[in-house]
Amino acid sequence: MAVLLILAATAFGLALFWEMPDFARKALVAGGASSILVTAWLAVRMRGQRGLKGQMRDLLAGFIEKDATPSFVTDDDGLIQARNLAASERFSGTQDQTLAATLRSIFGNPSAVLYRLQMRSRLEGNAREDVVTRRGHIRLSVHTLGNDAFLWRVEDISDRSAAASRADSLPLPMLTIGRGGAILFMNEAARSFIGSRVKSLDRLFLQVPYRADEINQIAVADGAAPAIVVELASGPGRQELFLVPVKGEISRGHSPDFATLPVAMMRLSASGRILDANRMAQDLIGGPVAPDTSLEQLMQGLGRPIPDWLSQALDETVAPRSEFLRLASRDREVFVQVTLSPITDQGEKGLIAVLNDATELKTLEAQFVQSQKMQAVGQLAGGVAHDFNNLLTAISGHCDLLLLRHDHGDPDYGDLVQINQNANRAAALVSQLLAFSRKQTLRPEVLDLRDTLADLIHLLNRLVGEKVTLTLSHDPALKSVRADKRQLEQVLMNLVVNARDAMPKGGEIRIETEVITLNEPLERDRATLPSGEYVTVKVRDEGIGIEPSKLQKIFEPFYTTKRTGEGTGLGLSTVYGIVKQTGGYIFVDSVPGKGTEFILYFPAFQAREISPAPATAVQGKPADCYNGGVVLLVEDEAPVRAFASRALRLRGYTVLEAESAEDALRLLEDPGLTVDVFVTDVVMPGLDGPTWVRQALADRPQVRVVFVSGYSEGAFGDSEADIPNSVFLPKPFSLNQLTETVQQQLH
Repeated sequence: MAVLLILAATAFGLALFWEMPDFARKALVAGGASSILVTAWLAVRMRGQRGLKGQMRDLLAGFIEKDATPSFVTDDDGLIQARNLAASERFSGTQDQTLAATLRSIFGNPSAVLYRLQMRSRLEGNAREDVVTRRGHIRLSVHTLGNDAFLWRVEDISDRSAAASRADSLPLPMLTIGRGGAILFMNEAARSFIGSRVKSLDRLFLQVPYRADEINQIAVADGAAPAIVVELASGPGRQELFLVPVKGEISRGHSPDFATLPVAMMRLSASGRILDANRMAQDLIGGPVAPDTSLEQLMQGLGRPIPDWLSQALDETVAPRSEFLRLASRDREVFVQVTLSPITDQGEKGLIAVLNDATELKTLEAQFVQSQKMQAVGQLAGGVAHDFNNLLTAISGHCDLLLLRHDHGDPDYGDLVQINQNANRAAALVSQLLAFSRKQTLRPEVLDLRDTLADLIHLLNRLVGEKVTLTLSHDPALKSVRADKRQLEQVLMNLVVNARDAMPKGGEIRIETEVITLNEPLERDRATLPSGEYVTVKVRDEGIGIEPSKLQKIFEPFYTTKRTGEGTGLGLSTVYGIVKQTGGYIFVDSVPGKGTEFILYFPAFQAREISPAPATAVQGKPADCYNGGVVLLVEDEAPVRAFASRALRLRGYTVLEAESAEDALRLLEDPGLTVDVFVTDVVMPGLDGPTWVRQALADRPQVRVVFVSGYSEGAFGDSEADIPNSVFLPKPFSLNQLTETVQQQLH
C-alpha cells in the first residue's frame, strides 16, 4: 500500500508542477486518483480480515477456555496469542511469551520438538508426539489454524496410561465417563461385551439416565443385554462404571446380591482377610471359605509376600498387575488369575478380587517349560554318551590289544576279561542314554511281533516271578513292523518290569497286539497320529495305578514313583526315546487302585517302503587272513586313533593317520599316494566326516569308506545316502569288529 501512495503522490506532483500537454496532465491525475482508491480499498479489506481473524481467535480462545487440557494458540513464530485456564494453572510459574520457553520447564530442548510438529502440521493439518519428561509422559498435539496460527494441546498421559493398563487387565466391562455423558475410555472386556466403541451414554443405555446398582438394558451388537451398573468415583469430572452382565431371568430394577454375580469375586479387607466370596468364587476355590481366612492361607506361589501385593493394590496411583496364584490344599493343581481393585465401603478401605481359572494356561506354560528342559537334558545326555563311547572304545580296544599278548594261563588274563566285560556293561548304560536322547544307533528290520514276543516270553516269565501271570493275545491278521529288534525287546522288558513292580501281591499282566486303521488323524495328549494302519501293543496290569498328578511326569528322565533306591528313573524315559526314534507313539491310561495300560503305536510295514539302504558293518568272526591294504584313519580323539591304528597294523594294513579332516585332505593332495579305505569319525571339529569324504571321493571315486561315531547313524542326516561304498560302525567297537569291517570293505 505504501508503494501505491508514493506513486499517487508522484503523479499529482508532476501534473501540478511540470509543463506538459493537457491530455498528459489529465492522465497523471487519473492515475494518481486510481492509486488512492485502490489503496483505500486494500486498507479496508485488510482491516476487515484482521477483525475477522481476531473474532475467530477470540471465539477459539473461548472454546478452549473450558477444555481441561492445557491449550495454547500461537502464531507462526511460536508467540502465544491465547492460553486457556488449564494452561495458566499448569504453567503458573512462567510468564514467557513463546511456547518453547513455556515448555522448557518440563522437558529440555522443546524448540526441536515444536518445529518438527509444526512442519508436519503444515503438511498434514495436524500432528502429535509423545514426549518422556521428568514428571512422566506428555502428548503434544498441534492443529493448523489458517496459514499463520496453530492450536497446541499439552496432555498428561501418565495417569491415563496407568488407569488403562489396570482396566484392560480386568475381565469385567469398565467405562470411564466424562462431563456431559461422554465415554472417555472402554476396556477390552467392555468393547467385547458391547461389540463396538461407543462415545456417549445415550448410545449405550436404552434408557437414560441409567440406574446405579440396578439392572439396566445395554445396547449391544445383537440387540439388548441386561447388566448391573456399579459406579465408582475416579476423579474430578470423571466417573468409572462397571457393567456386570446378568444371566437368567431377574426382575426389572432388582439388584441381585453379591452371591449371584456371574463373575468369581471376593471382598477383601485391607489386611487380606476374606470378607465374602460369591457363588462362582466358591465353586472355583473348592467350597465355602471358613471365617477369618486370609488370602495368604488360601493361595500360594506369588513369589513375594502377599501383604506387600495387597498394600500396593490399595495404592490407587499404582496400576497393579494381575497375578497368577496356586490354590493350596487341593488334590490337583489349580491356578487362578487374581486382579485386585481398591474400594471404599462405609469409610473403610478394602479390595475387590476378580478371579479367573488359569489352570489350563499355566498347564500349557509348564508343559512348554518341561519340553525345553527335556530337550536340554536330551542334548546333554547325547553329548555325554558320545564322549563316553569314545572313552569306552579306547578302554575296550586297548584291553583287546592286551588280551592278544596273554593266554588263558596268564595270571592277568582274568583281570583283563573283567575289564572287557565291565566296559561292555558300561556300553549298555550308554545306549540307554542314547535311547533317551534319541541318538542311539538303530538297526531296523522287518519284524513280526508274534515271533518277537515268542522269543522273549521265556525271559519275561523269569522276570515277573511266580506271583504274576503273563498272558499274550495276538491279532490273527497281525502285520509286520520295521524296528530294531534289540531295542524293541528292551521296551517290552521295561514295561513288563514296571507292571510287575506295580503288583507286589501278584496279578496278571496282559500283552495284546492288534492292527487298527485310522481313517483320520488321531489327536491325543498333544500328539497327532496321521491316518493309516498301525500295529498296537498294549501292556496292561492290575496294579496300584498312577495318580493323575504324576501321570504326565512318568516319561521324564530320573522321575520315578518307586521308593528311594528302587528305581533309576530312566526306564520309561528310555522306552519313550526308543519308541519315538522308531517312528511310533506311546500313551498311558491309569486308574488308581485298578491298574495301568501302556499303548504303543507302530506304523504297519508296507512292502513299498523298502528302499536301498547303505551297507552296514556286519559283526562276524575275524577273517583267517588279511591281504593288507592302505587305510587312511581320520579320528580327532587321540586314544581312539592310537588303538585303531595299532589294531589295523597288527592285521597287516598300512595305516596313515590324520587328526582332522583338513589334515586328511592335505595328505591326499599327493597324487602318488594310494589309499584303499577311509576310516573316519563322523563328528569332528572343522569339516565333518561326510563332508571331507565327499570332497576326497571326487578325485578318488574307487576308495571304500568306513564311518565310525559315538552317535547314531542319524548323525549323518541325509548325506550318507550320497556316499557310495560306505558302511557305518558304531562306537564302542572291538578290535575284531574294526578289522573285520575294513576287510569286508576291501573284498
